[in-house]
Amino acid sequence: MKKLMITIGICTASLLSVAQQDAQFSQYMFNGIYINPAYAGYKEQLNLHSFYRNQWTGVRGAPKTFSFAVDAIANDGNVGLALQVASDVVGAQNTLSAYANYAYRLRIGQSESSRLAFGVAAGIIQHGIDGAKLNPYDGNDPGIPVGTESVLTPDARAGVYYSDDRFYAGFSVDNLIAQYASSDDFREKGIRRPKMHYYLTAGMLFPLSEDILLKPSFLLKDDRGGPTSLDINSFVLLGNRIWIGASYRTGVSLYSKDYLQANLPKENALVGLVELFATDRLRIGYAYDHNLNKAGNFNNGSHEISIGFFFKRKSSRMLSPRYF
Repeated sequence: MKKLMITIGICTASLLSVAQQDAQFSQYMFNGIYINPAYAGYKEQLNLHSFYRNQWTGVRGAPKTFSFAVDAIANDGNVGLALQVASDVVGAQNTLSAYANYAYRLRIGQSESSRLAFGVAAGIIQHGIDGAKLNPYDGNDPGIPVGTESVLTPDARAGVYYSDDRFYAGFSVDNLIAQYASSDDFREKGIRRPKMHYYLTAGMLFPLSEDILLKPSFLLKDDRGGPTSLDINSFVLLGNRIWIGASYRTGVSLYSKDYLQANLPKENALVGLVELFATDRLRIGYAYDHNLNKAGNFNNGSHEISIGFFFKRKSSRMLSPRYF
């Protein structure tokens, strides 16, 4: 019975995490390249950034995700370039992806800080499943893969991103090509075919005093399959060095989804985050997620670490750490 309850809890949490097809991060607001290719070059510096997330610790087969990105500007800041690689392991399934991102950044109005960027990304995804990690009821089941099986698909992403000194907003979509891969290849190997995911985000900065800034933001995620997910975030920046904040993740009903179970709980997780600028070039972040649904009774929460490093150039403008 306990194993059954754990399984039910994990399945429910998975649905509220947009089916876990796309890797989930809690610190996405500090490097938007993970959800929007138009973010490339936003920092206007050569920037290295990485995430590691251990989700639902204490549960066997729970998601473990690592991602690394590097981005910079070209053509006097009018072009942003980025390279991103990611690895996501959920139980017997694993995904390895790599994307090259390009953003064209337009100056809007008279302000140097106001930019409207249009971004695209092209990449490749390897979807795999390891049959050795499965524990089938029937060892002779032909549907259980023997050894490791994988499917390789090309993919593309697209997005738009606006930012100025006080406000930012972006919209993006991924799996533009991978969703059209042959369903037979995925079905034969027991691997889920990717689906399009949509991301809408925005945030604003409010000075409370000379050394204290408030930054509320949100992220809306949808894949037209599972529940729509909403992250509501609030951060306080102290002395341009330390971000302290929290996020509330929940399901929302934006349009009819009759195919979903009617009584799915909407509450998903409460997140505590801290980001420290150890130096002008080095940023270290940590996030802890606590599930508010029944899955929270069977795991020890999710832990996420991020590290960012900037290579300053004397000839370029360096943004304050207000948004990233």
